[in-house]
Amino acid sequence: MNILSSEEKPLIPLGNHNRQSSEKWLYVEIPSMDYLEAWNLQLAIVEAKRNDKGIQDILLLLEHPPVFTLGRRGARDHLMVSKDFLDEQGIPILHVERGGDITYHGPGQLVGYPIVDLRANRCKAVDLVSGLEEVMIRTAMDWGIQAERDPLNRGVWVGQAKLGSIGIAVRGGICFHGFALNVNNSLRPFEWIHPCGLTGIQMTSMRKILNAEIPMMSLWETVKLHIQDVFRVELGTGNLHDIQALIRPEEQSHPLNKELVKEINISSELRVRRLFN
Repeated sequence: MNILSSEEKPLIPLGNHNRQSSEKWLYVEIPSMDYLEAWNLQLAIVEAKRNDKGIQDILLLLEHPPVFTLGRRGARDHLMVSKDFLDEQGIPILHVERGGDITYHGPGQLVGYPIVDLRANRCKAVDLVSGLEEVMIRTAMDWGIQAERDPLNRGVWVGQAKLGSIGIAVRGGICFHGFALNVNNSLRPFEWIHPCGLTGIQMTSMRKILNAEIPMMSLWETVKLHIQDVFRVELGTGNLHDIQALIRPEEQSHPLNKELVKEINISSELRVRRLFN
């Protein structure tokens, strides 16, 4: 896996150069999935990949219903409203193992979870983070938005406002969690926290910058293309049945939530058809 910068030069020599230059990831689009379900799915995939090095890397692109998450360094000190208030709003708060502090996910925000074997690709977590930043920067540029990195705070920024966030975790050499790009989502919930544990910063979205709604399906395609270019991989489109077949949850020590694996009919506008029993 060779990660390229916007100047089409390698950020750092990465990847197993004994492999073909274009590796293949399984790519699954999910219209919306509860955060806890997506978290359980990632953990199941990580466990399966640790037990079977032959399982290919996987990219999930999705949106979440409203949720606050706290990373490893997260503290409720950065939550500016009470839990009772969040209960009234119907927004849960979860503590997870990703890096970073507190953040918000909600409809209209594009979330990407690359579940990647770093050792097999001979790369470091920081290289994956830089690549995900590059994907968001290129995506914003396609819509006329000049985004950039901040060397002190990972993610992508437009001026002093943060457009996209990154938080990852590594378990047994397998990287998971990922990035969140603010597209059409409400920014109001960010006012209830110190985003990423930083005081005095603002969050922004592509819709706010452009004063126009962004067609999400077009944006998903843009992100998909840039992931292929930046990470020099081929994305093979699949669905959650394909993941189910790969990870064989009945054999895993971390079983899937039984309402987790949904059959996604990608050819019919990604509509959920039924649940596994």
